[in-house]
Amino acid sequence: MTHLPRGAPGMARRRALGLLAASLAPPAALAQGSPRAAWPDRPIRFIQGFGAGGTTDILARIIAPPLAAALGQPVVVENRPGAGGTMAAETLARARDGHTLMLINNGYAVSAALYRRLPYDPLAEVEPVAMVASVGLVLLAGTGPEAPRDMAELTRRAKASPDALHVATVGAGSTQHLVAEAFQAAAGFRLTHVPYRGTPAALVALRNGEVELVVEPASSVLGGIRGGEARALAITSRDRSPLLPEVPTVAELLGAPDFDIQTWYRRAAPAGARVAHPARH
Repeated sequence: MTHLPRGAPGMARRRALGLLAASLAPPAALAQGSPRAAWPDRPIRFIQGFGAGGTTDILARIIAPPLAAALGQPVVVENRPGAGGTMAAETLARARDGHTLMLINNGYAVSAALYRRLPYDPLAEVEPVAMVASVGLVLLAGTGPEAPRDMAELTRRAKASPDALHVATVGAGSTQHLVAEAFQAAAGFRLTHVPYRGTPAALVALRNGEVELVVEPASSVLGGIRGGEARALAITSRDRSPLLPEVPTVAELLGAPDFDIQTWYRRAAPAGARVAHPARH
């Protein structure tokens, strides 16, 4: 579960907590949808707010075929990257066709907490439907000579030269960015944040030695770790991942038992959409 920073402004913190609570509530409007024979009667538009190759994109494309089989209509994944998923969320909130869904993640809650104004109301205009997955994030190092080989070396170098090492994420204000900040606060040193437009660009920068570190969900970097293209220093979940059992947790390495941050993914629809709950089919 993602923990909000203690220093977050009261109003933003309460709004984010309200959003997270709302995401756990039963999707009443969706559950009251029309019968299976009436919906869906055409292809489903399944949007997500990030570029190709990232975890959200991969997960959406994994979900689409079984969802299509269950609903009896094609499910077309559409990438609408920009502003940390905000552009895609606005598209969802404005959709009135009854055939538009979205895969949202922590970034949806983060945007509600960080920004005073959004082009949609995250509590009133979007309805979470079902939890899809949750996963820890990995602090990933390159394999070049300048990359830290383990947490001990990272800590030594970062404390000796604050801001000298660079950590890449998919953008300022993203879940990855906030996780990187939380990690630095727990570790007691400073890194320089470098935002990129999507996971592939951040990983290319890591391979090219432009940055020493990347923060990404474990699922999106698993292949690179197993293929020896990058080195996983730590994972942010409370427990080690069964996908990467050899990678220690931040909690273990820093002696911080309460450090437990995971990114979650949910299907969502426009609030009040008269559609059946996909999980029922």
